[in-house]
Amino acid sequence: MPDPDDDTPTSFDGEEQERMERLLDDTEYDTELGIEMAKDAQRVAAGELSEAEFYRQYHEDVLEEFGEDDREISGLLDDAGGEGFGDRLSGLADDEGVSRREVMEKGGAAAVALGLFASVDSETAAAQADDDGDGTRYGMTINLNNCDGCLACVVACNEEHGTSAGANWMYVFTYEDENQGDENFLVRPCQHCTDSPCTKVCPVGARHTREQDGLVLTDYDICIGCRYCEVSCPYGVNYFQWGEPDVPESEIPDDQQIDERGKWVGARPPEGVMGKCTFCVDRQDGAMGEDKIGTTACEEACAMDAIHFGDMNDPESPPNQHLREYKDEQENDMTYPNRKEHTVSTFKLMEERGTDPNVHYIGNEPSPHAEQVEGPVTYEDAGIVDNRKEEVLDDGAMANKEGEEA
Repeated sequence: MPDPDDDTPTSFDGEEQERMERLLDDTEYDTELGIEMAKDAQRVAAGELSEAEFYRQYHEDVLEEFGEDDREISGLLDDAGGEGFGDRLSGLADDEGVSRREVMEKGGAAAVALGLFASVDSETAAAQADDDGDGTRYGMTINLNNCDGCLACVVACNEEHGTSAGANWMYVFTYEDENQGDENFLVRPCQHCTDSPCTKVCPVGARHTREQDGLVLTDYDICIGCRYCEVSCPYGVNYFQWGEPDVPESEIPDDQQIDERGKWVGARPPEGVMGKCTFCVDRQDGAMGEDKIGTTACEEACAMDAIHFGDMNDPESPPNQHLREYKDEQENDMTYPNRKEHTVSTFKLMEERGTDPNVHYIGNEPSPHAEQVEGPVTYEDAGIVDNRKEEVLDDGAMANKEGEEA
């Protein structure tokens, strides 16, 4: 158990340990292995443990438990084997039609055994993953000052993706905070982290980062429902699909399920599989029309102009424009007695965890003393099942603990 006095970004208290155990005990897989991997994956993101050491530490255990080890190890192969090493291993897989596990056994595992990963640290991997800002990296700016808690974004998300009752990929918290006004809101989709713990623990490679745009997705075809991704995520955005989905697969067009790579990552998951916000991947791939690229269902539904989606690597994208306009407006507001010292209120959730979320917030961040309260529009009023009944605040940000099955 972690030291209760430990104040490092990834310290875990007894309640968090119990939550992890409760979730993983429902599966057929090793609970203790999942908990330890989840904790260490967060330590990797926080820079407390190298990604190379994390991979090496659990490689044999993962092979023994799952028969394969397809965890995402962004940036490590090239550093380990020199320029082009990763490309050579990937080419081996393409040429011979083998799995990544076999590739690692033929090349990567040998590199591990030779200690070639020893010099690779998480900062190097993170720097490579960021790719110097090149390419597309989808994200959001959410202006909490504009949110009125109407839950329209939650309804729109559920309807577009066909999620089952209680699996709300978008979630709106209403809370009271002693340092803020009477009523405050926190809108929480998946953060689509640049350095995501959930991809580091997935033994079969189902949870992965899509290279072309940074979307963190789940390949439903290969997900085994071990729920390791769920306990490794500090934001509580994952949902396990209990039973048959409310919306049958026959009612969801194929092009809204299969992405440009031919992987089943869109719409709601099938039974026994993990699901979460996809940033409307089918829209980004043009499946719903060219005019829908660069948009999300939650953004369209928001009448308060609170949600802005787009490419965070493009200075002129909607989220970056909105963030810039807000900062300029605040800095030029003459009502502040000393505007040069005024701090614009923007933040990322649990930024100290090192996950580098791609969701930026405008407004006040919940303090550790914030308490969740009933919103102006209840989930019941909006026709939404809310089965997350044990919501808590962790390190100044809303993190949930899964309630009873709906």
